[in-house]
Amino acid sequence: MEQPPARLSLQSPALHGLAGDLVRTIEPHTEADPAAILVQFLVAAGNAMGRSPFFKVEATRHHTNLFAAIVGQSAKARKGTSWSWVERVLATAEPEWGPRLQKGLSSGEGLIHAVRDGAAEDPGVTDKRLTVIESEFSSVLRRMNREGNSLSAILREAWDSGSLQVLTKGTPQRATEAHLSVVTHITIPELRALLSATDMSNGLANRFLWVFARRSKLLPEGGRLEDGSLSSLSSRLARVLSWARDVGEMKRSEAARKLWCEVYESLSSDKPGLFGQATSRAEAQVVRLSLLYALLARSEAIDEEHLSAALALMDYASDSARHIFGGAQQNPRANRILEALRERPEGRSRSELVKLFTGHVTRAELDMALGSLSEAGAAHMEEQPSGGRPTERWFHGAAAAKEEKKAKYPPASASVTERES
Repeated sequence: MEQPPARLSLQSPALHGLAGDLVRTIEPHTEADPAAILVQFLVAAGNAMGRSPFFKVEATRHHTNLFAAIVGQSAKARKGTSWSWVERVLATAEPEWGPRLQKGLSSGEGLIHAVRDGAAEDPGVTDKRLTVIESEFSSVLRRMNREGNSLSAILREAWDSGSLQVLTKGTPQRATEAHLSVVTHITIPELRALLSATDMSNGLANRFLWVFARRSKLLPEGGRLEDGSLSSLSSRLARVLSWARDVGEMKRSEAARKLWCEVYESLSSDKPGLFGQATSRAEAQVVRLSLLYALLARSEAIDEEHLSAALALMDYASDSARHIFGGAQQNPRANRILEALRERPEGRSRSELVKLFTGHVTRAELDMALGSLSEAGAAHMEEQPSGGRPTERWFHGAAAAKEEKKAKYPPASASVTERES
C-alpha cells in the first residue's frame, strides 16, 4: 500500500484560534484525521457566515465559501466521522443553518434551484447559503463526464461569483448572491481511476482544497468527549457568526501585507502536471483562508498570524495534492508509464516501456512522456552497465541528478521540433 510522505503533517500555525481549539478538543476522542476536521470546520463556518464579509483583490471579491475534497487511501479513513463532528458543532451554534445543508450533488440545475431567485409565482429562496456534502464524489465525477451535464460549470461559477444561471427550454433558473460551499469525500484509487474521464483539468480541481486524510488512531470503544466541551465551542462560534453578519470589506494589517509580498511569488508559480493544475489557485485559496481565520478571531483586519495559519494549511493541502495525484500528468502516456513504474520498484527498461503501448509509440512520444515525468520529479532514469552500451532503466520517484534528466528529456511543453533542433 502506498504510504504518505513524511512531510505530510499539519503544522501548528494552522491550528490557530477557534478552529485550532475545536480540533484539539475533538482529536483525542476520534479516529478522524485532525486535518479533515479542521478543513471541514472552516468550510462549514465560512458558509454559515454568509456573504457579507469579503476581501477585495483588484475587481474580484473573495468571500468565505470554500470547496474541499477529503481524500483517503481507502474507505477506512474516517472521512464521514470527521464531518459528523463539524455538523454537531455548527448545528448547535446556528440552528438556522441546518436546513441549508444538502447531501448529494446531482446537477447544475439542482444547485441553482436550491438557491434560486424569486420569479413569477415562485418566491424563491431568501437564505442564499448552501453547503453540499457529497460522500460519493466518484459518482459525481462520472456524472460530470456525461454530455450536457452543467454541474462542473455551475460549481466553478459558484466558487467565483455566486451568480448562477442555466438556460433551458422550459423555465430558465437563476440565482444571484449565492453562497455555496462544498465538501466531498473520495479515495485515492477512485480519484486516480477517474482522472482521465472527468473535466478535473478545466479549472474545477484548483477550486478545491485537496486534503489527504488518514485514520488517526484506533479507539475500539469510541471517544469520551463531554457535551459541555462541544457546547462551549458552539457558543464561541455563535458569537462569531452573529458578529460576522455586520462585517463588510476586510483588509490586511501592515505586517500581513509584508508577509503576503514575501510569499506571493511562490504561491503564484507554475507547478507541473495534474498536481500543478490542482493547486494553481493557491493564492486565492490563501486569501479566503486568511479571511476566515481573521473572522473566527473577530479581528478587524487580517493580521500576520491569520495569514500564517492560512499558509500552513495551504502547505498541507499542497502536499496532500502532491501525494494524491502522484505526479500524474496531462499526457496519458506519462500516466500509463507512471502506473507501470509504481507496480515495479526494480524499475523498467526503455524496451519494456515501449511494450506497454504494444509498440504503438514513437521515440519522440516516449521522450515527451518520460520528460514530463522527469520534470515533475515523478520518475527518474539510471544507466546500468550491460557489457556493452549502458542500459537505460526508469524508476518511480525523483532522482538527485534531476537537471541531467531534464536536459536529456525535455519537458512535455516542448515541441518535437524544439527537442530535435
